[in-house]
Amino acid sequence: MEPTPAAPTPAPVAPAASRKQSDLLRFGLIILALVVLNFVAQQFFFRLDLTEDKRYSMAPATKQLLETAPEPITVTVYLAGDFPPAFRRLSQATRETLDEMQIHAGSKLRYVFVDPSAASSEADRNKEYQRLVQKGLRPTNLGANEGGKRVEKIIFPWATITVGNREENVLLLRGNQAAPPDVRLNQSIEGLEYELASAIRRLEPSKRKLIGIVEGHGEPDNEHLYDLIGTLQRDYNVYRIDLNKVTEQNMKALAAVIVAKPERPYSDPEKYQLDKFITEGGRALFFVDAMRVNLDSANRGGMLSFPQELGLTDLLFTYGARVNGDLILDVNSGLIPMVTGMSGNKPQVEPMPWPFYPVVNNFSPHPITRNLDAVYLKFVSSIDTVKARGIRKTPLMFTSRYTRVLPAPVPINLNDARLPPDPKLYKSGPKPVGYLLEGQFRSLFANRAKPGTTQFQPAQSPQAKPSKILLISDGDFVRNDLDPKTKRPLRLGFDRLATTEFANRELTQNAVDYLLDESGLIGVRGKQITLRPLDKVKINAEKRQWQLLNLGAPLALLAVFGLVRAWLRKRKYASFGVE
Repeated sequence: MEPTPAAPTPAPVAPAASRKQSDLLRFGLIILALVVLNFVAQQFFFRLDLTEDKRYSMAPATKQLLETAPEPITVTVYLAGDFPPAFRRLSQATRETLDEMQIHAGSKLRYVFVDPSAASSEADRNKEYQRLVQKGLRPTNLGANEGGKRVEKIIFPWATITVGNREENVLLLRGNQAAPPDVRLNQSIEGLEYELASAIRRLEPSKRKLIGIVEGHGEPDNEHLYDLIGTLQRDYNVYRIDLNKVTEQNMKALAAVIVAKPERPYSDPEKYQLDKFITEGGRALFFVDAMRVNLDSANRGGMLSFPQELGLTDLLFTYGARVNGDLILDVNSGLIPMVTGMSGNKPQVEPMPWPFYPVVNNFSPHPITRNLDAVYLKFVSSIDTVKARGIRKTPLMFTSRYTRVLPAPVPINLNDARLPPDPKLYKSGPKPVGYLLEGQFRSLFANRAKPGTTQFQPAQSPQAKPSKILLISDGDFVRNDLDPKTKRPLRLGFDRLATTEFANRELTQNAVDYLLDESGLIGVRGKQITLRPLDKVKINAEKRQWQLLNLGAPLALLAVFGLVRAWLRKRKYASFGVE
């Protein structure tokens, strides 16, 4: 008879006291590791931005600005309250941007969010609204579609930045007004860092650069350049200069010059002054008309517009651009007042589209024009580029695709505004009307004698430096109108007939900042955050099944986890002979 096999010897069970000591030791080591990790993290700060478009990363220029801020910075944001989800996204993005700024500025930056509608009564709320409006904060009634319903709310998309005893208002809701609300909000979020950082830079004391506005050629007077001068004087010192009187030393002190709507030609000595300034590193902005137009003559029965000789054609040609002797008509246009009949003994005036006044809303993604609203032009000409070695030419803005180009001489008659445009004639496509030129410019007077002397000029000046030029083929671009009743200057880009303010001022400010910004802060305007909207039709069609999935899936996973855990426990203790 074979012996019965012995039962397997069960594994030894560790004493309860020893297991408890092991658990306590493991717990203590975990606590110690967390303390050490926390200490190391405090000593060596770092952040990881894993988003594809780096939306939470500050530009080096912004970091430098905040880390070297000499005075405390206080930011008051008026974007608190009960907003629809689309507006909450702007509020949250502003908070996240300020959080990131606070990391680099440290205790020197503090911010607070304020709800202007949080007053206990309607009278107090209206009083607070009035206070903000008097402060220069204009409310916005912005709508959005939420859950298939139209939602509208009065908000103040502004922030007020205070540095010392200086204060500046910052508009947070920017972007192209013609874009859908969600796209405009996304454009505003893209520009938050630049809007806040540039305002902080303006408030900090620094050496102000000098800008000269050239006069002496029939340019607009100070009243019609009032808003341009006032806008630039926030950041720079602005002067009117006469190239026949200014000394070479004074020209060297300037950082940039502006040529704004000249009507009389430049002499060779004046062009020499301008050319020397640009080729030796000075920046320049040209707002010039290629054609001469007299609206009084056009109103009395019509006129012919001919090219006007300003003496700048050869200068710009040498730099790589040419303003053509033509006029562009665009179906997307502004308005002019037209007498359409009589009301009693008074003429009845109505605004009517005028194709010679293009409204441009087609921009390149350059920091000067990115996310910019539409701009307003009058009697604009096309621009061609020509070969210029070492010069980078960037088109900044274009007319619409429904464009017509009329070569000189161009007949102009205001009565043509009564006729609807013929689509068959507007097939020239988009035409560039603004260019940025960058590089080392060749002098117009290279290998020539200096005007009025026999002094021979070398092929390149020993003081030659790279420069930048902005060219827009419309002299009226920087000219503001006057109120017909009060004769007070209106804001640059404001159209009285359409009661709309175009972005002429903003583009000019961006261009000056780009030309003169050595820190590279203007480059922050090129930040791009990709908008990834959900398919709203698909959401409505599959809404119920996704709700059920979100509700049932966690419960199902919890049940599976409980069953698996019970089975593992049963199997574990069965090996010890425990049922």
